[in-house]
Amino acid sequence: MTIFAEKKGMNLAFNKILKEEIPQILPMIQELMGHQFSNEILTQRFSEMFDQNYECFGIFHEGKPVGVFGMWFMTRHYAGRSCEPDHIFIKESYRSKGVGKKLFEFIYEYAIKKGCETSELNSYVSNYRSHKFYLNEGYEIKGYHFLKKL
Repeated sequence: MTIFAEKKGMNLAFNKILKEEIPQILPMIQELMGHQFSNEILTQRFSEMFDQNYECFGIFHEGKPVGVFGMWFMTRHYAGRSCEPDHIFIKESYRSKGVGKKLFEFIYEYAIKKGCETSELNSYVSNYRSHKFYLNEGYEIKGYHFLKKL
């Protein structure tokens, strides 16, 4: 699936990434995650994710990958059918050029087509630039995300 969008003269394509294409997104995921995990671990985790109401898309400009993001789909008792954008990464040279705005327009349209009523997401506490962006997009801070290693 390829969806095209134009923003400030920049033609973008949002291409659905298939399970067998996981290796092509790993360099961007590694950069996003600070190389915390091996490619083998990430490949195994993404392979499982593809079987759990998860979809992945690449962001392309003139055929070149410039970003990646995922979306989880679920029903929440407090929010109804919901889409959760995840692991959003846009290459540094494409930031602050309207790519994020166009990306979220795509996410909202896609989620509505899939019957979603809401969108929610997590953002690292130290990622201040994303907080400002998400607040400008109309997201509200509703709580904290807790994680415990087992």
